[in-house]
Amino acid sequence: MDQRSRILVVEPSRTNLSVLARRLTEAGYQVVTADSGRSAIGELHRSTIDLVIAELTMDHIDGAELARIIRDEVIWRELPVMLITGRSEPNGAVKAYRSGADDVILKPFHFEVLIARIERRLARARSIETLRSDYSALDARLVSRAIEIGEMRQRLFDSEADRRRLRMLVSTKAA
Repeated sequence: MDQRSRILVVEPSRTNLSVLARRLTEAGYQVVTADSGRSAIGELHRSTIDLVIAELTMDHIDGAELARIIRDEVIWRELPVMLITGRSEPNGAVKAYRSGADDVILKPFHFEVLIARIERRLARARSIETLRSDYSALDARLVSRAIEIGEMRQRLFDSEADRRRLRMLVSTKAA
């Protein structure tokens, strides 16, 4: 990691939240925590987040609904979302993916595998951001070129008009 990525961890269990936050911090990430979907939305509004890891099963706004909210907001649409679900929830992964989650982590999980998956999601997000930046630069260059071509076309028309006026002037003086 060249810079410390900010990960929002959303987990209603204080014990699980504490363990995840500690382990992710030890792995070199900046960790922001929330104990509910509502507080997670508040954190997303307050600070720049690079990735969200949320428990699928939560009161009020669960992980799937949180993922849907993130996907519906233009500014967060590309934000990687990983949802955690238990193996005992047979439809958990399906619900997570249908809600717009990028990845599903089944409990119990190996922390090293979680870190590898986080890194993969962050790398993909960086690639998308680089592409977006490249497209913006290309768009700016295209606009600049279009303006230059328009200016050159106008100079050509002006020059052609001047040439015609000169020709008419020369022909009327010769007559």
